[in-house]
Amino acid sequence: MEASFLAAVNVSILALAVIFTVLIILIFTIKLLVKLIPYKAPPPKARQSSPSASSSQDDHVAAITATLAMHMGKSPDEFRIVNISQS
Repeated sequence: MEASFLAAVNVSILALAVIFTVLIILIFTIKLLVKLIPYKAPPPKARQSSPSASSSQDDHVAAITATLAMHMGKSPDEFRIVNISQS
């Protein structure tokens, strides 16, 4: 019983030593790679704004307002849709 317990302790210590050795090697490898190959942030995307987009959005708002007014049986003057966000 005593010999198997000591063998188990030896195996556990060996396993912990191997694990921590590998982790230390990984830490230094990552630090080395960060110095050799620094991270470069991608350039920000330019927003495209076109004047026709607002008139197109106005047309969409008008069409949706008319459709909702007809569906609800109300006048389009009774409610107002200002903006429709696209996802």
